[in-house]
Amino acid sequence: VPFPDPADALREQERARQGCQLCKLCKSRTNVAFGSGNARARLMVVGEGPGEEEDRQGLPFVGRAGQLLTKMLASVGFDRERDCYIANVVKCRPERNRNPEPDEVAACSPFLMAQIDTIGPHVILALGNFAAQTLLGTKEGITRLRGKTYQYRASVLVPTFHPAFLLRNPGPEFRRMAWDDLKLARREYDARSGDGPR
Repeated sequence: VPFPDPADALREQERARQGCQLCKLCKSRTNVAFGSGNARARLMVVGEGPGEEEDRQGLPFVGRAGQLLTKMLASVGFDRERDCYIANVVKCRPERNRNPEPDEVAACSPFLMAQIDTIGPHVILALGNFAAQTLLGTKEGITRLRGKTYQYRASVLVPTFHPAFLLRNPGPEFRRMAWDDLKLARREYDARSGDGPR
């Protein structure tokens, strides 16, 4: 194994993606937002794709939705930098934040799979319709998918609302459902990691 250390493996994967031309998103992006966090994390968070701020900084979830995500994770005892690794289905920003198209997802999919296999998370938190549908290979909407766990490769997948959706729909019912999903992810994490909140 050339990269026994997952951090080295991820750095190499990220280096290989710079200047990627595999789909048309390369034409409009500023930076590739590959992923960030702890390469040995047991919790992986997967979103849809970079927004404007993410494209500028080359990091996932650094805008308003990212700030909310940090708070959501902290609400169930996860430190974003220490306990999580965060990535998106596509690594380059679709213009005007449109949904990624099937050919773009197909081009980027092997890189997300490599990240998941390198990290080997116990739990994957899939944020929003797009990430959950892509990983689970389903057309079901997030409202139907959430509230349950799914086996995904060697991990347990927990779908929940995307923080950007919660910002657009600040009603208490969605926040309550998201909170329930986060607690579910925490329970699954603790059951597999054998350690409670630190």
